[in-house]
Amino acid sequence: MDTTQNDTSTPETQAQVERLGTASVPRLVLEFAIPSIIGMVVNGLYNIIDAIFMGHGVGAAGLATATVAGPAMIFSMAIGMLIGAGGNALVALKLGEGKHDEAERVLGNAFTLTLIAAAACTILINIFMDPVLEFSGATADIWSYSHDFMRIISVGFILQFFGMGFNNFMRTAGAPGLALGTMVAGTIVCIILNYLFVMVLGLGIAGSAWATVIGQGLSAALVFWYFVFYKKAPFRIRLSCMGLRPGLVRTILALGSASFVLQIANTVINLIINNQLVIYGTLDVIGSEGALAAIGVVQRIAMFALFPIFGVAIAAQPLFGFNFGAQNFRRVQTVFKVSFIWVTAIGIFFWLLVHLFPNQIIGVFGVRSDLLNFTVAALQVQMFFMPLVGLQIIAVNYFQSSGQPLKSMFLTLTRQLLYLIPLVWGLPLLAQTFPELLGITPLQTLYHCFPIADCLSVVTAGLMTIIEFRKLNIRIREHNQSVAAI
Repeated sequence: MDTTQNDTSTPETQAQVERLGTASVPRLVLEFAIPSIIGMVVNGLYNIIDAIFMGHGVGAAGLATATVAGPAMIFSMAIGMLIGAGGNALVALKLGEGKHDEAERVLGNAFTLTLIAAAACTILINIFMDPVLEFSGATADIWSYSHDFMRIISVGFILQFFGMGFNNFMRTAGAPGLALGTMVAGTIVCIILNYLFVMVLGLGIAGSAWATVIGQGLSAALVFWYFVFYKKAPFRIRLSCMGLRPGLVRTILALGSASFVLQIANTVINLIINNQLVIYGTLDVIGSEGALAAIGVVQRIAMFALFPIFGVAIAAQPLFGFNFGAQNFRRVQTVFKVSFIWVTAIGIFFWLLVHLFPNQIIGVFGVRSDLLNFTVAALQVQMFFMPLVGLQIIAVNYFQSSGQPLKSMFLTLTRQLLYLIPLVWGLPLLAQTFPELLGITPLQTLYHCFPIADCLSVVTAGLMTIIEFRKLNIRIREHNQSVAAI
C-alpha cells in the first residue's frame, strides 16, 4: 500500500475529475447514471437472490427467514453508507475546491473508519443475536433458520461495508464503468454459488448466506485493488492518510448522516412492520408465517424498484458536490432537473411493470398459491406512488452533496419516521376498532401505509426544493453581478 501523500495524479486523471464541471450535464448524468443504475440493481440482487433461492429451496419458512434477517442487514448497510456516502460527498467537495491532498486524506480516514465499524458491528450482532431476532419478529418455527443465516451474514460485514461504501468513490474518481464491474462480478458469483449450495448441494439457509458473503468478498477485493494498485486512479488509499483526524471524521459522519438515518429508519420500520405482521397475521387466514413471507416479498420487490432511482441519485452526487464546491450553481440546478427526469421515468416504468405482470414477478419467489392474491394486492398498493418518489431521493442526495446534512437528514426522516411509523401503528388499530370505517382488515392496512407516507414525503421534498432553487438563483445573480463589476 502506498505510504506517500504527494499528488501523483497525471493530466489525464485530473481531466477525469475536472470534466465534472465542464462537460455536458445530460451526457455526464447519462454516463454516470447507466453504470450506477446497473450497479445498484446488481447490488440489490443480493437480497433478491437470497429470497428466491430460499423460497424455492426452503419454502415459506425460507422467505420468512429472509424477512426477519432484513432489519439487521439494513442496519449493517446503514453503517457502511454512513462512512461511504459521507466520505464520498466530502471527497467530491474537496476535488471541486482543487484540494487533491485533502481528498486523499478523507479517503484514508474513511477506510480506517470502515475497518473499525465493521469489526464492532460483527461483534455486537453476535453478542445480541437472540434479542435482535426477537425484535425482528422471528417465530419459534424459523428461529434456528434465522440464527444460522444471521451468524454467517455477520461474518461478511467488513466485505459489505467496503465493497458497497467505497464503490461510490470510484464514481467520483471518474470510473463508473469499473465501479459497475466490481458489483457485477460479486453478484454473478453470488448467483452461481446460491444455485450450487442451495439447489444442488441442499445446504439451505446456510448455503445461501455463504454464497452472499463470498460474492461480497469478490466485490470488496476488486474495489480495494483499484484504490491501492490501479495506476490510473486519480486518488488512492495511502497509509500516510489513514490516521484519524477528529475534524475529518466529524465531517464525514455529518455528511453521511442522511444516508445513515435513511437506512436506520428502514431498520426501525422493518422491525415494527415485522412485529405487526406477526400480531395481525395471526388474526388473518394466512397466518403470521404467511404474512411475513408475502410482505417480505413485496418489500424486496419495492426496494429493488427503488435501486435504479438510488443509482441515479448516487450518479448525481459527485456532479452536485464538485459543481457546488466550484460555485457552478447553474450546473447544479441542471444536474437536479436532468436527474429528476431520469428518476420519474424509472418510477413510471416500475409502476407499469407491477400492474401488467404482477403474477409473473411474484411467481419468481416461489410464493404459495394461497398467498398469491394477497401478495399481488399488497404489491400494487404499496408501489402506488412509485412515479413520484424519486423527487425525495434526489433532493436528499442534493442536500447531502452540497454540505447541508441537517436538511438532508430531515428530508430522510419525513417518510420513514415522521410519516410511516405513526401510520403503521395507527391504521391497524383504527381498522380493528372501526372495521366498517376503512373497509379493510388490520393486516391489509400495513401495506396501505406506504403510498400515504410517499405522498406526504414527496410534497415535503417539493417545497424544500422550490425554496433551495430560489436561494441558488440569488447566488447566481450575485455571482453574475460580481463578474460584471470586474
